[in-house]
Amino acid sequence: MNDKRLLEQMAQAIIKLDRDEVVHLTRAALANGIPPLKAIEEGLQPGMQAVGERFENFECFLPELIGSAEAFKAAMDELEPVIAQMSAHQKTQGTVVMGTVKGDIHKIGKDIVALLLKTRGFKVVNLGEDIPASRFLNAAQEHKADIIGLSSLLNTTMPAQQEVIDLFSEVGIRGQFAFMVGGAPISQNWADQIGADGYAKTAEGAVKLALALMKAKAG
Repeated sequence: MNDKRLLEQMAQAIIKLDRDEVVHLTRAALANGIPPLKAIEEGLQPGMQAVGERFENFECFLPELIGSAEAFKAAMDELEPVIAQMSAHQKTQGTVVMGTVKGDIHKIGKDIVALLLKTRGFKVVNLGEDIPASRFLNAAQEHKADIIGLSSLLNTTMPAQQEVIDLFSEVGIRGQFAFMVGGAPISQNWADQIGADGYAKTAEGAVKLALALMKAKAG
């Protein structure tokens, strides 16, 4: 089976909520020498996007959305050890502390960004979901972060991104960190409004942004 067909089947298995088939195809992709990044971008992500669009159009419901997420996670469990090996041989680019802000429990987009950052040599501290501003602050100081990544998938939780940045300003350490924001309702205008250092619409864009922020920091 050629790579293109294999990646298409991965997407279809996600759409069909077939966890076992997704795992099988992910292992086949690795055996065929398909890079993990390509498997994510051209196999798993298109499947998740299709399910998300169906959900938004009321063509499927929450159980299907959860089922696709579980299949996706099973595939990522196969890819993560390979990604870890890849990142171990790369020059460290910097440290990113990231999480989904308070009030929001969405994780898939954030977790994809975290994995892609690792493939490019970043140390990533993924705090998880529903994270209050104080935890971002504590983690940034504990891990000596270079970049703080704030994810929000709900319009109602967008202000929580600003709360994080404002807290760093209040304690006088805002200038020590670069902030990048993302999520479905987020835009460059919003990033500018809250004083973030950058915005990315896609996971791939987030990696490019992180690299650019580290380059700017290095002068």
